[in-house]
Amino acid sequence: MRLVLLVSASLTLIVVDHRLHYLELVRQGLSVMTTPLQVAAGMPVKGVRSAGEYFADLAHLQDENARLRREQTELATIRLRQEQLDQENARLRALLDMRERVQIDARVAEVIYAVRDPFSRRVVIDKGLTHGVEPGSPVTDDLGIIGQVTRVYPLNAEVTLISDKDQALPVQVARTGVRAVMFGAGSGLLELRYLAADVDLREGDRIVTSGLDGVFPPGLPVAAVKSVDRDGVGGFVRILCVPVAGVEAHSTVLILKPGKPVDPDTAAAGTAPAADKPADKAPKK
Repeated sequence: MRLVLLVSASLTLIVVDHRLHYLELVRQGLSVMTTPLQVAAGMPVKGVRSAGEYFADLAHLQDENARLRREQTELATIRLRQEQLDQENARLRALLDMRERVQIDARVAEVIYAVRDPFSRRVVIDKGLTHGVEPGSPVTDDLGIIGQVTRVYPLNAEVTLISDKDQALPVQVARTGVRAVMFGAGSGLLELRYLAADVDLREGDRIVTSGLDGVFPPGLPVAAVKSVDRDGVGGFVRILCVPVAGVEAHSTVLILKPGKPVDPDTAAAGTAPAADKPADKAPKK
């Protein structure tokens, strides 16, 4: 009887609700009351799903950042390499221009390493006897003189820089033509020696090769006067100069062929040929 009564009541409520919608308000009230329970019941599942998505996105972002860092490093390396190649190309073009200016047989060489000697300034280049390098050959860069070949081996050669204390170079002042000898003074500086205290010399004067040694072509830039101390010992002036070339910096150099000796008397007399000089008179008997 209970089952029949409950089934009958259920069917009656279903029919009445379907026809007249009397239980709509009740259903809405129950929905409002059960919504928090449904949300609370779904939170663990939603939390687990959100955590999974978070860690997946985190791993993806980490992979993406690592890839971007690799690409950035590769691009930076390519950019640095490109800048190095541009500088090297510019230096090679300048060396070729220097070879055209000096109008002498010359070849390009690379500096392999610097000699580990605290008392000298020398470097080793990758050209030697098999490449036609001769002892005493002048070595320049695109700006001026940097040294001289002092030892030659079959595949490489040793260059003594002009900043070495034992290296001497005959030079002259471009402005006045005064001739002197340039020595290495250490610490990358050069020194003009054996000049009188009243010599006409100023800070900033250009020093070039004189060519009197027959090795270095005349007129090649060597240094610029940095300081002039006229209170030197023994009546001589102390003159410090700064090299104009990258003496201890550049890795690409130009090896010149040694020139022919120059007669100091001819150089002092000027450019007049020997044939134009008056002949000496024969002595009378």
